[in-house]
Amino acid sequence: MEGNKNASEKKEKLADQIMQNPQVLAALQERLDSVSQTPSSYIETLPKAVKRRINALKQLQEKCAHIEAKFYEEVHELERKYAALYQPLFDKRRVIVKGEVEPTDIECEWHSDGEEEEKLAAGVKNKVTIADKEPSEDDNPKGIPDFWLTIFRNVDMINISLQEYDEPILKHLQDVTVKFSDPGQPMSFTLEFHFDPNDYFTNSILTKSYKMKSEPDSSDPFSFEGPEIIDCDGCTIDWKKGKNVTVKTIKKKQKHKGRGTVRTITKQVPNESFFNFFSPIKVTGEGEELDEEMENSLAADFELGHFFRERIVPRAVLYFTGEAIEDEESFEEGEEGEEEEMEGEEEGEDEEDDSSNPAKETVQPAECKQQ
Repeated sequence: MEGNKNASEKKEKLADQIMQNPQVLAALQERLDSVSQTPSSYIETLPKAVKRRINALKQLQEKCAHIEAKFYEEVHELERKYAALYQPLFDKRRVIVKGEVEPTDIECEWHSDGEEEEKLAAGVKNKVTIADKEPSEDDNPKGIPDFWLTIFRNVDMINISLQEYDEPILKHLQDVTVKFSDPGQPMSFTLEFHFDPNDYFTNSILTKSYKMKSEPDSSDPFSFEGPEIIDCDGCTIDWKKGKNVTVKTIKKKQKHKGRGTVRTITKQVPNESFFNFFSPIKVTGEGEELDEEMENSLAADFELGHFFRERIVPRAVLYFTGEAIEDEESFEEGEEGEEEEMEGEEEGEDEEDDSSNPAKETVQPAECKQQ
């Protein structure tokens, strides 16, 4: 025990001597400075002449941001040009969905992985049919029933706001289109939701317009990453009496302070619904501060507007079948799988004798597939 005590004292004494050595302290301080150093702190240590040249580079970078903004303005012009080329195809899609036009046999030809299975199933079905019967309306419905409603159900970003009482209304939705701003006008786009006559509102089209800008912020030009939505406008829905799903009527009891009598009053309060999409939060003035909940709501609204424009409207049939969603999920899973594979390789370096581990053997085919 005395030997251990003496050894401990010698170590403490040696440590004290080391810490009193100026060279050791300087080296330690230099090491700490290098660990805690940030890019900004490094810039502060540069000579004044170098800082001056860095400012010149920042001016060049700001000019690059303005050129980039002009680039995106021309991209918007191209979007407008090609929208006119896409439109005849989208018009054909609409009339097929509505059942106004029956596509030809050639137009209906499409090879899929499940084609052979479908033919086999049809053959078996024909063999077990005892007697021919006239096809009913259920066997051959008009157009593609619930086309857009099914898409909305399939897309999580929309489905989260979709309520059960919204669905009978959305069965009347026949098309969703995008209109870009006219040449020379501020950058914007409008989503148009086309409805058949229905028992819920008198509008034939509901609209949602998004205003955009493509210019660097004067106070922070380096944050520019392309066009951004800065505001949006909905439309007034002319609901028929008693059909407004965006509000609900509640009853509330009130007691008179003096007489003590109680009366029941009814009032309307907001109700969760997809159709609140057409009554967005308004950004009324510059510099106006929004609370966190309103900011999140606006951000989600802007994101959904972009998603309608860039993904849902151009690729509607793939969201109806779920193929677009499966592709997105596969991409995300592939990234995660790749990360897991790298972790497996690191573990393999540490444990060379694990090649006989059956758990690893079962994982390997999945890893090979991802590669």
